[in-house]
Amino acid sequence: MKKSDLDRNEGLKITGQMKQAGTPDRFGSAAGAVVSRREQRKREQAQGLVAFAVKLDSALVKQIQMLAEARQTGINETVADLLTKGLADKT
Repeated sequence: MKKSDLDRNEGLKITGQMKQAGTPDRFGSAAGAVVSRREQRKREQAQGLVAFAVKLDSALVKQIQMLAEARQTGINETVADLLTKGLADKT
């Protein structure tokens, strides 16, 4: 056989193996464990959470991220805590 025929047969062999191989977990049934946006929105509404988008200076965002990391909490919880404390001081 020629070298090109050997290469073509090797390619066909690899293609056949790929077709018979299973789907990786990140794309297969394990990927279904991710909550859809609609379900996530329903869960957040049940908790009384509302989306609140604001534009902040990048330096301020970095400070919030560092504070959240130091507290080992999420950014949402950290911002909620800061807003609660800030509003309590104003009243």
